[in-house]
Amino acid sequence: MSNSFGRRFVMTTFGESHGKAIGCVLDGVPAGLEIDERFIQSELDRRRPGKNVYATARKEPDSVEILSGVFEGKTTGTPIAMVIYNTNQKSKDYGNIKDLFRPGHADYTYWEKYGIRDYRGGGRSSARETAARVAAGAVAKLMLKQIGIKVESGIFKIGDVEAKEYNFGFARTSEIFALDPAMEQAQKDVIIRAKEAHDSVGGAALVRATGVPVGLGEPIYYKLDAVLADAMMGINAVKGVEIGEGAHSAELLGSENNDEMTHEGFLSHHAGGTLGGISSGDVLDIKVYFKPTPSIFKPMKTLDIHGREVVCELKGRHDPCVAIRGSVVAEAMAALVLADMVLLNMGRKMDDVVRYYG
Repeated sequence: MSNSFGRRFVMTTFGESHGKAIGCVLDGVPAGLEIDERFIQSELDRRRPGKNVYATARKEPDSVEILSGVFEGKTTGTPIAMVIYNTNQKSKDYGNIKDLFRPGHADYTYWEKYGIRDYRGGGRSSARETAARVAAGAVAKLMLKQIGIKVESGIFKIGDVEAKEYNFGFARTSEIFALDPAMEQAQKDVIIRAKEAHDSVGGAALVRATGVPVGLGEPIYYKLDAVLADAMMGINAVKGVEIGEGAHSAELLGSENNDEMTHEGFLSHHAGGTLGGISSGDVLDIKVYFKPTPSIFKPMKTLDIHGREVVCELKGRHDPCVAIRGSVVAEAMAALVLADMVLLNMGRKMDDVVRYYG
């Protein structure tokens, strides 16, 4: 099983949904980085469950504890270990489905691959693990802030209700991280209707990075856009990723899709901040599409571990729209990618090596 991400700025996560704890180990963080524990906690609070009717009712404080790698408020250059204890598991909610494969979940594939699975909320395949990614992403953000890179996100689409404008400041205050104040209530209504029908609904997030310098990305097999897509597709429930114009570029002519350049910069933003897998210095835009939460409270046909046809009826506490809290995870993963790329980029030219050691 693969549990690590990155080449120079490396995150390894551990833990299960209903285990004692989840957490991460970060390798490659430069020594001397000031660690703001309140900021790390505030990032986890954004993703934290149980805050309102638009998220799962599972109430977890998601309090993070730093175990190593930090001394007197600064990183030491050694591995940073962080742990988040699980305090509100209700494993009995899953007793009736311990031998069933929940439709839309990883139960069947984990069983076929490993011959065993943790049926309590999905174990390692649960989105609960993503809290550790948010903690790691917060450390990456602290590093990126030192060089003027900012990563933010918001929800631009819930169901078929799409934002007409993107206001990241508003998204920080919105209960559903909505980017468009004019569309927020309509998007909330879509979520509530799905929830009241014992169903769920999909959504999409926009992750934006500003202050990104020219040159990040390692062609040809570790391109910036390719690694960003990899990072986003590794998030639970993500089914599609677009950089810049994305899928719509397939409908355009070259004359429409090319971003012309002047001394003032790019005249349009179709490429979304990358060219040839390398950052162009323009704003970096990533759209991330989440499927509806597969955990719904409707009877659904499935199979059990013995191959018998049965009916799955779920209990428990689940997000009616996983995209909302998922947007915070996507933001964290983008920060981790950029932190990794920044460190990889430092040795791109001999001039850089001489400047440091000469």
